[in-house]
Amino acid sequence: MADFQFGKGCGKILFPEGVTFKLSKTKRVRQVFNNNNHVATVRASDGMFTLGMEGARLLHGLFPMPEKRVVVCEDAVPFVSQGKTAFAKHVIGIDSEMRAGDEVIVVNESDDLLATGQLLLSPGEIIVLDRGMAVDVRRGRDQA
Repeated sequence: MADFQFGKGCGKILFPEGVTFKLSKTKRVRQVFNNNNHVATVRASDGMFTLGMEGARLLHGLFPMPEKRVVVCEDAVPFVSQGKTAFAKHVIGIDSEMRAGDEVIVVNESDDLLATGQLLLSPGEIIVLDRGMAVDVRRGRDQA
């Protein structure tokens, strides 16, 4: 599923030997950990993955800029890194291959990992619009 969602080879990067799983009450895989670091959660509604910060870090190292990324301006960095929503007016770059609903990595202009979340608008809409939410941030690097 990770290869389908993020690209070929991502499953081996995200889920190497020795990962551990947290199961739901119905004994289905719900969360994935690597050395007690949260890699991903399986969405019950569709079986797709939502990334934890460890999963975002692994994919950030795998893909070159701007793949799988949303780049925000420096004004938004303190807010996004604390887990706040990234708005369209703060987005200064985006992978044009992304689609609304995709899991994305949010970075600053220097390609430092800030957060992970779900893209709410298409790249074309984000570029044209200067209002509205662009990324629903799930986890920020500075979040307590």
